[in-house]
Amino acid sequence: MKDLRFAKFVLLVNSLVPAAILLWDVWHGHAGANPINYAIRTTGLLALIFLSLTLLVTPLRKLTGLGWLFHFRRPLGLLAFFHALAHFSIFFVFDRALSVRDTLSEMVKRPYLVVGSLGLLAMTPLAITSTNAMIKRMGAARWRALHRLAYVAAIAGVVHFYMQVKSDTRLPIAFGIIIGFLLAYRLGAYLATRTIKPAGPNAVSAQTPLDQGRWTGQLRVQKIVQETPEVRTFRLVSAHDSQLPFMHLPGQYLTFSPPVDGKTVKRTYTIASSPARRDYCEVTIKREENGLFSRHMHDSVKEGDIIPVAAAAGRFTFTGSEAESIALLAGGVGITPLMSILRYLTDQNWAGQIYLIFCCKTEKDIIFREEIQSLQRRFPNFHPTITLTRADGANWSGPVGRLSADLLARQIPNLTDIPFYLCGPAEMLMSTRELLRQLAVPESHIHTESFGARRSDTHSAASANGATFAVTFSRSNKTARIDPARPILELADELEVGVESECRSGICGTCKCQLLSGSVQMETQEALDNSDRRNNIILLCQARALEDVTVNA
Repeated sequence: MKDLRFAKFVLLVNSLVPAAILLWDVWHGHAGANPINYAIRTTGLLALIFLSLTLLVTPLRKLTGLGWLFHFRRPLGLLAFFHALAHFSIFFVFDRALSVRDTLSEMVKRPYLVVGSLGLLAMTPLAITSTNAMIKRMGAARWRALHRLAYVAAIAGVVHFYMQVKSDTRLPIAFGIIIGFLLAYRLGAYLATRTIKPAGPNAVSAQTPLDQGRWTGQLRVQKIVQETPEVRTFRLVSAHDSQLPFMHLPGQYLTFSPPVDGKTVKRTYTIASSPARRDYCEVTIKREENGLFSRHMHDSVKEGDIIPVAAAAGRFTFTGSEAESIALLAGGVGITPLMSILRYLTDQNWAGQIYLIFCCKTEKDIIFREEIQSLQRRFPNFHPTITLTRADGANWSGPVGRLSADLLARQIPNLTDIPFYLCGPAEMLMSTRELLRQLAVPESHIHTESFGARRSDTHSAASANGATFAVTFSRSNKTARIDPARPILELADELEVGVESECRSGICGTCKCQLLSGSVQMETQEALDNSDRRNNIILLCQARALEDVTVNA
C-alpha cells in the first residue's frame, strides 16, 4: 500500500456509499412505512460495523503482517463515531422533534436508549482526540489508555442493539460474538507479552551472559570480509575450541585490548553477528583516518592473528521477549548492533514486525546491502528502508535525505506502540530522538547507542580559541592540560593513569570517577544513576572540561 492517502480517500468514499443509498431510499420512498425508524436502524448498524472493523485492525495486522493496516484504525473509528452520532441525531431531530425533555422522558421509559447514549458518550472523547496533535499533547501512554474506551463503546452498542430488537436477536448476538472474540484476543495478546520467552534451540535469555560472568581471553581472526571501501567485517572464533567460550545477547559489544605501537589500546566494538551462531562472532569496523585502533585492524590484522578480547557486555539489547514489534534506526556503521538483533530475530523465526531504516551517504556505503535484501525476500515481517544523504547518479530510486518525521511516519506504523533502537553518530541520535518526541513516541521506548562524540558549541568555540584547561588526577599525582573538545579519558590514557574503560560511549559505566573540583559537560550519562550524580560521579569517556578540574583517579 504505497499511497496511504489515496487508500484512505477510497475508504472514505466507499464508507459514504451506504449513507448515500440510505438518503436515496428515504427520498424516493423506498424506506418502508416508517423511514425515520429505517434511517435510525441503518445508521446504528453502520456504526457497529465500523466500530467492529476498527477493533479488528490490530489483530488482523498482527496475524497477516500487513503493517500498513494500522493507518486505517483511526479513520474507521471516526466513521463509527459519525454514524453513531447520526443514529442519535435522527432520533433526536425527527423522532423527538428537538425536545430535550421529551428525549429524556423516552430514555427513562426505554433503558436501551440510556445504554446506547453511554456508548456514544464513550466514543466522543475518542473522536476528539483522534489527531496527531492530541496524541502529542496527551502523551502516548495516556492516549492509548483513553482509547481503550472503544471496547466500552462496542459493548454498549451491542447491548443497546440486543435490548432494542423485539424478536429476532440473531444479528445483535452475531455482533456480540465478534466483539467478544476481539476483546478476548486483545486480552490474550496483552498477557502473552508479559510472559513470552525466546524460542528455539539457540535462543538466548536476557540473563544468559550475566549468569556466565565476564569472559576474557583470546580469539582468532578466521576471516576478513571487505563490506565497503572503508568497512571490513572480522569473523572471530575460539583459539582452541569449536564454539565460542562465551555467550552474548544481540546488541552487546566486545572489548579489544591488543598492543598497538608498543602500547595496549582498549576499544569496544559491537557484535554484528547473531548469538544463535555459537561457533563464531563478527565485528564490523570502519577505518577512521584518525582512529588508532581501526587503522590497526584494517592495516595490520590478518586472518589467523590472535587478538585479546573481553566479552560480552552492554545494555543495548533486544531478544524478542521485550515487545511484539521493533523499529531499528541506523546511521552508517551504526548498523552493526542492529544487524545482530535483526539476524538473531530472523534466526529464531520471530513472529513480530521488524522495521529497519538505514541512513547512508551513498550507495557504495550501504553495509550488508545484499543480506538485507535477502532477508527481506525470505521474511515478510521484515520491512527495510534505505535512505541516502548523497544519492549520486540516476540508478537510485529509493528515499533520499536524512531521517525525517515524514519518513518515520510513512515507513513505521503504530509509532507510539513499539520500541525504537537507534545507533549511529551522536548528532544523528540527538536529532532522531527529537523527531520521535515530536511523533509522541514515549521516552521509555527510545533506546540509543552512539559511536563517536558530538562536540558541543561551548567546546567547539573554546577549542577554536585555543583555550585549554588543567586536569589533575589526584591519586596519580599527574596534571596536564587538555583541549576542551577532548574527553578526559583520552588524557588519562596518554598519561597512563590506569583508568579502566570499555565502551567509551557512556553506556557501560566502567570509567566512572569522582569529580573533586571544577565542572564538566557530558553528552551521554546513561550509566549514571541518581546516587552517582549526588556524589559528583562522572564518566571520563564523556566528560569534557569546562574549566580546570580535579578528578579522583
